[in-house]
Amino acid sequence: MSTFKQGRYSVYLRPISYLIDLSIVNALALFFFFKNVEPLSFVLIVSTGWIILSTLSKFYGVYRYTREVSIVALIFRQLALFTLMIFAFSGFYNDLNISPKIIFKYVGCVFLLVALFKFTLYYLLQKYRVSFGGNYRITAIIGKNKQTSALEKFFKNNPEYGYTHKKTFNLKDKSIEDLQSCFKYIKEQHIDEIYCSVSELTNKQLNQIIDFADNNLKIVKFLPDNKDIYSKKLKYEYYNYTPILTLRDIPLEDSVNQFIKRLFDIIFSFTVIVFLLSWLTPLLAILIRIESRGPIFFKQSRNGFNYKEFDCYKFRSMTPNKNAHLHQATRGDQRVTRIGKFIRKTSIDELPQFFNVLFGDMSVVGPRPHMVSHTNMYAKRIDKFMVRHFVKPGITGLAQVSGFRGEIETDKDIINRVKYDIFYIENWSILLDIKIIVQTALNAIKGEEKAY
Repeated sequence: MSTFKQGRYSVYLRPISYLIDLSIVNALALFFFFKNVEPLSFVLIVSTGWIILSTLSKFYGVYRYTREVSIVALIFRQLALFTLMIFAFSGFYNDLNISPKIIFKYVGCVFLLVALFKFTLYYLLQKYRVSFGGNYRITAIIGKNKQTSALEKFFKNNPEYGYTHKKTFNLKDKSIEDLQSCFKYIKEQHIDEIYCSVSELTNKQLNQIIDFADNNLKIVKFLPDNKDIYSKKLKYEYYNYTPILTLRDIPLEDSVNQFIKRLFDIIFSFTVIVFLLSWLTPLLAILIRIESRGPIFFKQSRNGFNYKEFDCYKFRSMTPNKNAHLHQATRGDQRVTRIGKFIRKTSIDELPQFFNVLFGDMSVVGPRPHMVSHTNMYAKRIDKFMVRHFVKPGITGLAQVSGFRGEIETDKDIINRVKYDIFYIENWSILLDIKIIVQTALNAIKGEEKAY
């Protein structure tokens, strides 16, 4: 029995979470709506609705490696769905006369308590793993290279995630005997999870490991580093009974996500235009024209969604020159005016792009669009550069707040920018957009080193 003692962890955590959340949902429902509803039927409807919605939104899909930001996203998703459900219930039973104000108070209290419980449980489990060594999983890695060394370091440096790493096996000679000795060690040490480096193993060895894991109730996971696809999110689907693996899953291809992002873009850009640009534009127009003759706005062709060209707008920060469409600003660039230095340093020059967002050519957050001449150059020279055009370009982006904005001095700069852009495309969420916007605002206040 000891071989399978660790088999499935935290088996009671999800039922307990359901029980506590449903207790909160129903207790508060009776408190807020007791005079309006028949308790038993209301509790049954609300409980059933909560379970269905949590299944659809994967609200209880929180694991030891789940990040806090992902938990917050799950809470907001469940909040939105549950609010709609309560309003639908109120509308269907119109004779109950439940006011919207009461519904919002009820939903707010529910999610305050549910979020408090969810994060309390999350941090208590981390504390439990670190302090008492409980709720842990014993791991072994087969194959040794940079990726597996990084994983081994992660296990050792993050005890709160509850992993105890035992051994990393080096299979340079790829002999069957070595693999059999790995299996013997895994059984003797009661290893729970096996992590395999695909690049260090043959297909035959991979099949042997899978068979061993299946026959001994071990969890096996893979580091697909041999194909250089470790930064991609793969999507597994069935066409009837035929399995299909999609190399890149793009959340913004989903119509609901597109609607959410577009709605956010319209509201945010309209707010900036009305409350900021309406008074800032005349002021900057005066300052720009005092220092140099020329237009207030600078228009430049750039490549956007699906590689389509559009006119990107900025406040003019340079003296008018013929090379503005060909050469990016560099450190100490003599074309930049004094007021231009300030508005570039604080990113104020980018604000007119909120009109581009309102018109639908850009988004508030996304991969930064490049000049057409630069796009054509990098498309030929930089691997996966064109992936950036799967979504609308943004005023700011993950690459920019991660230190890769401004002048591209070496190929390393643009390669890193592309990596961050692809990560953003494959991991988009409205919460990530908000995080990037906040970080952009903080960077603008501090002033950025590469903003010149």
